[in-house]
Parts: sequence; C-alpha cells; structure tokens
Amino acid sequence: MDKNSAIGVFDSGFGGLTAVRELIKLLPGEDIIYFGDTGRVPYGSKSRETIKKYALQDSRFLLSMGVKYIIVACGTASAVAADTKQFVPVPMTGVVEPTAAAAAKATKNGKIGVIATTATVASHAYLKSVKNISPKAEVIEQACPLFVPMVEEGCVDHGDIVVKTMTERYLSGLKRAGVDTVILGCTHYPLLTDAIRDYMGKNATLINSGEQAAIYAKSELERMDLLSSRSSGGSTDFYLSDDAEKFGSLAEYYIGRHIDGRVERIDIEKY
Repeated sequence: MDKNSAIGVFDSGFGGLTAVRELIKLLPGEDIIYFGDTGRVPYGSKSRETIKKYALQDSRFLLSMGVKYIIVACGTASAVAADTKQFVPVPMTGVVEPTAAAAAKATKNGKIGVIATTATVASHAYLKSVKNISPKAEVIEQACPLFVPMVEEGCVDHGDIVVKTMTERYLSGLKRAGVDTVILGCTHYPLLTDAIRDYMGKNATLINSGEQAAIYAKSELERMDLLSSRSSGGSTDFYLSDDAEKFGSLAEYYIGRHIDGRVERIDIEKY
C-alpha cells in the first residue's frame, strides 16, 4: 500500500469536518478525501439496514479514490454499522471506541453522559464501550435528534434562543445526574460546544469524538508504518451527494481555514 495515498473520511453531512480539522492539525503532510452524504442526512433517524447500506456505499466511494485508510467520522454509522469493516480491504476506524476510552480516562466521579443521535443511543454502543473499559462507570444516554439539523443549517450560536432552548431540553437530565464528562457522540456536536459548556458548566469535560478518532487514526497509521513521507503540504478534497453551493462557507467555519481543494458532487447510489 502506498504511504502517500489519501486518508478517506466520511460522514452523513458536514459534521465529519470536525475530524478533518483535527487530522489537518495532527498530520499536515497527509492528503485527505472527505465524503459528506449531504443528500441523505441525517443518518440518526434511519433504520439499521439503511444505515449499514449507506456506510458501505460511502466506503466503496472512498475505496474507488484509492484511499489507504478510512475514518468513519459519523457516530451513527460507527455505532450501527461497525461490521462494515469486514467488507473493506483497508484499515478502518470509527469514533466510538477511542471516544469511550477518552471519556473513561477523563471522568473523576465516574458519571459519564452520552449525547448522540437516536440510532446511536438505541445501539448503546458508547455505553457498552465505556463499560468494557470501566465497569463501574455510570453512563447516562440522551438522544438529541434536532442537533444535527440545527448544525447543518448553521444554527450553532450559543446565544441563539433556539440553540439555548434545545440544549437545555436535551441536557437537563445529564446535569441533574451530576455527570462530569460528556461524550459528544456525533461529530456535528462539537459545533455546539459553547452552548453545551454554557449549560453544563465550565467544570464539565467535553469529549470530541472527531478529535479522538483523528488522534487514534494517527497512532494506527504510525503503528502500521503508513504515514505519508511528506511533512507538510497535504491536500484536502471534498465530495458531496447533494448541492455543494453552501458547502464552502460552512466548511471553512468547521475547519477554521480557507477551502482550496476540490469540491464536487457525486452520485453515491453508483456505489
């Protein structure tokens, strides 16, 4: 396998760009190919069968681009379609295990909150992963089905009344339970960090699933001797399953830098 092949990343929409942002910081010499399934977002309200189908199609597209490694930067796909990796001939990382490990390490009182999509919460993937590491931990799960549509529409300002209202609605149970660590179990949710921190308090530790997946991917690429030979200058190209018109401004906000790579719409149903 060519070390200088790209890292592939996919998500249901824009949220996986939070993982791309961390990859660019950690591995500036790597080429990255991102696929956002913006035509079928969100995954969190879909059936298990549909999510598995989508995850396999997304993986096949990235494989057609010759990637050396795939990051499933979608909490729902990572939780529900974990067996996709058996059909993929390159190493693949989800967000669940590395994020659960980080949360188990971070908590001081053993009370961990998980906020995620409806499908992810129904799978109990984060709960099971945390319990495997720390059996005595108390894990409180909360589905937040409106967070993804809010983020996809750019509704993330912590002062916005809609954001404040939905944050309180979803996180009130976690706050009452006294959790000191919150897993942001969907890669869209880091865009709501300010609102979540405002509500949960400055002492709460928020675990960014995109960041943890990127950290884990770096360690795996090092272990397998698959890091690019370049120390800088990697490129990032973006592919979407729907209109790319609003992508540029939102992507620049997510990643925190100018988007200068390819932005192209593709027909994901071909895969």
